[in-house]
Amino acid sequence: MIKLSKRLQQIADYVSTGSRVADIGSDHALLPVYLLQSGTCPSAIAGELNTGPFQAAKRQTAEAGLSKVIHVRQGDGLAVLNPGEADTVTIAGMGGALMADILENGRKAGKLEGVKELVLQPNVGEEIVRKWLTAHGYVLQNETILEEDGRIYEVLHALHGAHSLTGKSVESVYDAEFLAANLSEATKREWLYRMGPYLLRSNEELLHNKWQHEYGKLERISKQMEQSELAESRDKQAQLKQEMDTIQEVLSCLRTAKPLSSS
Repeated sequence: MIKLSKRLQQIADYVSTGSRVADIGSDHALLPVYLLQSGTCPSAIAGELNTGPFQAAKRQTAEAGLSKVIHVRQGDGLAVLNPGEADTVTIAGMGGALMADILENGRKAGKLEGVKELVLQPNVGEEIVRKWLTAHGYVLQNETILEEDGRIYEVLHALHGAHSLTGKSVESVYDAEFLAANLSEATKREWLYRMGPYLLRSNEELLHNKWQHEYGKLERISKQMEQSELAESRDKQAQLKQEMDTIQEVLSCLRTAKPLSSS
């Protein structure tokens, strides 16, 4: 059986057994091949826009002897998918804004018809993806944060409202009662979207590491702006200070919060 990276393995682990999967931006089709070889999925669609990866996906599928059950298609985003053709869509390895655009364009074109499960791994802009899920009736079921080759990734698992296993509504996932009372409700919700509601509750060290790094980055930018006499720089510096203070405040709400320091 093909061996996946830690990141792709986590995506595979979230895919529901028995579902027909469409992997968008499939690259070498490693994920669909694994899902078929492991018996998780009976069939798959591997979608890829660029010719090089598209050809690589076809070769990988053929070498695995799975060309009859994995359909490799070249196209932009969810354009490779026909309505009702998949139960699960996986998208990984791109920015959150692009991922949300792909999902929205596919939704408008009816491509998400019948899709009850989304497993998504944005490289950045995770809050954009979480907000899209909420806006379109997908209930976040769980999230995983992991580190591989020096990079930190978040994997999101969501089911359409009618199929949710948590018993939670779309909105109740973002209940922020456990965060500090001195933060406004709007601020709490915004940071639940940014940091992840399940990740905040799990309070893993890796989450602290990620946001400690972000804090240090903002601190360095703020110090650089001290050299400028422009009023715009002062305003930007004040915004950065507010964001840094909020990161500290949110993480300090957690049971075993680690102190933040420059990195």
